Amino acid sequence: MKKNTFKNIVAVLAGLIMIAALSFGADSQTEAQKSVTQNNQKSKTKDLVVTRAFDAPVDDVWKYWTDSEKVMKWWGPTGFTSPVAKMDFREGGSSLVCMRSPDGQDFYNTWNYRKIEPKRRIEFILSFVDKDGVKIDPVKLGLPPDLQQDVRHVVSFKAKGAKTEMTITEYGYTSDQMLEISKAGLNQCLDKMAGALAKP
Repeated sequence: MKKNTFKNIVAVLAGLIMIAALSFGADSQTEAQKSVTQNNQKSKTKDLVVTRAFDAPVDDVWKYWTDSEKVMKWWGPTGFTSPVAKMDFREGGSSLVCMRSPDGQDFYNTWNYRKIEPKRRIEFILSFVDKDGVKIDPVKLGLPPDLQQDVRHVVSFKAKGAKTEMTITEYGYTSDQMLEISKAGLNQCLDKMAGALAKP
């Protein structure tokens, strides 16, 4: 597997996103992105937070987390596809999603929902699983040993007129390298989401 492909896999599989402080792009762009790292002083871990502004209402952006066909349009970094998104979007439910690498290798995750506030907030645990949804050790997939088996995510939505500000937070990174790789992969996913939202 090529080095860049491996980094992309780790980037997205590690989780989804965390806080915002850097802005990319001019004011004329229809989408903005921010990212920053937060230190958790008590546990010595770091949380990744990424914020994006989409030129679409909350109702539309929300569907990209709840609707199977829409999830498949963005899940996975650049060059990856998503052939499976079996959604069970409810508190206590578990969705099964898959990303497929350019060389045809499939990587599965579950999103186990803890709390859902419609059109406002989604909290879930991302876990590494096989195609049947059974947990597996990420190391068996050839991923680094410091990659967490389970990653807590919080996705929040805020209406800004006819636009939406979305913030994704991923908790508990113990490695700076894994955090940076994950951030890069997540931003690629959100680029794909922004592109899909921009299409009529």
